[in-house]
Amino acid sequence: MAAPTSAPRPRRERARPAAPPRAAAAPAEAEATGSLVDVAYATMRRRILDNAWAPGFRALEQELAQELGMSRTPVREALIRLAKEGLVEVVPRHGMRVLPVSAADMRDIYEMLTALEPMAAELAVRRQPAEAELEPLVEASREMARALEADDLDAWAAADERFHRHLILLSGNRLLIEAVLNCWDRAHRARMVTLRIRPVPAHSTREHMDVVDRIRAGDARGAFEAHRLHRERGSRELVELLERCRLQNL
Repeated sequence: MAAPTSAPRPRRERARPAAPPRAAAAPAEAEATGSLVDVAYATMRRRILDNAWAPGFRALEQELAQELGMSRTPVREALIRLAKEGLVEVVPRHGMRVLPVSAADMRDIYEMLTALEPMAAELAVRRQPAEAELEPLVEASREMARALEADDLDAWAAADERFHRHLILLSGNRLLIEAVLNCWDRAHRARMVTLRIRPVPAHSTREHMDVVDRIRAGDARGAFEAHRLHRERGSRELVELLERCRLQNL
């Protein structure tokens, strides 16, 4: 009589590793989203400050996302940051609107620049810069004159900003440099908005060279006063133009 066949033992399945919780992927996802927010923020902010998106410009979130080649989430986060800076208004279900340039804001900003930039000129004199260090100021002023002769206001504005930036750097004061640069973006926007409706900036080149001559001569007080008068004139012209044209209400 044959021995009874024993019943087959059930197969024991090998335990599968548990799927990692979704939260484990969150840091990488957050990092990717965060970097896209930074890209969207920087791109849109630059377009606003350069007046590529003029005051009153409107766009839907989806339109912006398509233009930037990303999803709506980072665009939405970037718009929130821009709204906190007073550059855009976020309109629910209607995207965003670029806010106008405020004459009051520009007055505040230029008061800061008028106080700080002349100090930079005075500090530059005390550093006794070599002629080679002054050459970028001279060349920027020459480029401004050439740009006006060619009726190229964009080139004039770029050269003017190079002059002011290099002068600030010549101060050698890190905190002063940071404070001025923080004001410049807003001032840049107002200058680009008014660039083609303001009087021809024929005085700037001469005023710049006056500052350079005072620095070269070691005249700290003279450099301070020359640059203060230059900034006061520019501020007065810009603010009056904003108020007269009512650009702040566009």
